[in-house]
Amino acid sequence: MADGKQKARANLRKAQTAFERAETQREKAGDARRKSFEQAQEAGMTLREIGKVVGLHHTRVGEVLRGD
Repeated sequence: MADGKQKARANLRKAQTAFERAETQREKAGDARRKSFEQAQEAGMTLREIGKVVGLHHTRVGEVLRGD
């Protein structure tokens, strides 16, 4: 019984660590995407043009740029 709890605790810690790592990576990827959208806009691209390149509706591009 105690061995089962030890394994469960280890699995919990492992899963939590993996989750936190993935969340950090997702945040970094989101920041990089937003920055690339900003750079494209600064280069003169419209929201529609950016959306067409990345496969998003222009309103979603605007949301990303606003941080929504």
